[in-house]
Amino acid sequence: MEFELTDLLNERTEFPLSLLDVAANGLHDVLGGPTLFHLGGRRAPPLFVSVLMHGNETTGWDAIRRVLRKYVCADGFDLPRALSLFVGNTEAARDGVRHLDHQPDFNRVWPGSETSGTAVHDLMRDVMDTMAEREMFASVDVHNNTGLNPHYACVNVLEHTSLHLAALFGRTVVYFVRPRGVASMAMAALGPSVTLECGKVGHEHGVDHAADYLDACLHLAEIPSHPVARHDVDLYHTVAIVRVPDEVKFAFGDGPADVRFPRNLDAMNFRELPVGTLFGEIADSGGVPLDVRDEEDRGVTERYFAVEGGRLLTRVPVMPSMLTCDPVVIRQDCLCYLMERYDHHLADAG
Repeated sequence: MEFELTDLLNERTEFPLSLLDVAANGLHDVLGGPTLFHLGGRRAPPLFVSVLMHGNETTGWDAIRRVLRKYVCADGFDLPRALSLFVGNTEAARDGVRHLDHQPDFNRVWPGSETSGTAVHDLMRDVMDTMAEREMFASVDVHNNTGLNPHYACVNVLEHTSLHLAALFGRTVVYFVRPRGVASMAMAALGPSVTLECGKVGHEHGVDHAADYLDACLHLAEIPSHPVARHDVDLYHTVAIVRVPDEVKFAFGDGPADVRFPRNLDAMNFRELPVGTLFGEIADSGGVPLDVRDEEDRGVTERYFAVEGGRLLTRVPVMPSMLTCDPVVIRQDCLCYLMERYDHHLADAG
């Protein structure tokens, strides 16, 4: 029988040790659906960690299992800080996909989302309300990329504590306010909050990095509130989302399509591309076959791209992130994001 979301949040105060040996694709058979675990620790309030918001992004689950194994004791776990662990889309994880066709994206339905009305929206509201009552220490949402990207952390507010939490993961930090409805943006109302982007699924370094980071967060007594030094981080600001419209057929390399992207398009991630960089080739001399939206969801396609002689070119200097060559992700989410350097705003953080 398939699990159906209800208005009741599945909460547990015990974490069976047997779960430490269950891979992401086996969780649905054990848990039956999204589950929020509350584990005690030597310090309070709890660190909130969310994993498997996308069912095929398994690094978070693998990393938190590795951390928990370090603290197994006779009574369960002896954690340095209390932990609230939210395991998200177990049904999609069973099938190894971002989300199932009948589901919304679990990382677009948190409070503040531009959509509403599903049981998953209600579930995320319940998770947030529960953590508000527990006076959360900080929030970490763990993700993977499908394209070639460095490991980096994202913040949704320019506050010193969130920036310090991000810098603990690495130098590269991305600030964004779209898309709405992501976990880190909602949880930022409750305390310091970050999203971790840990590279591609299956890369052991991603699990190592995430596990070390989560372990370090559990050992923090406090998060600094003074400004982050400019030389400690490279801060970028996401200024636009690039999508391929549903009616546009695309391909990578050769093949019939409205637009053909280079096979290694994702090699452009986190590279500052000059004006006139080739982004693709188009089949006719029509307009730009992309939909580019800024932070206010305004169409800005012509600001960033132009078509000349059947070639899709950058019109201004841009730095892409999360470029992917995965057609499913492109259709379900986007082709990429466009960023600008933002280091000069570090001094303005609150």
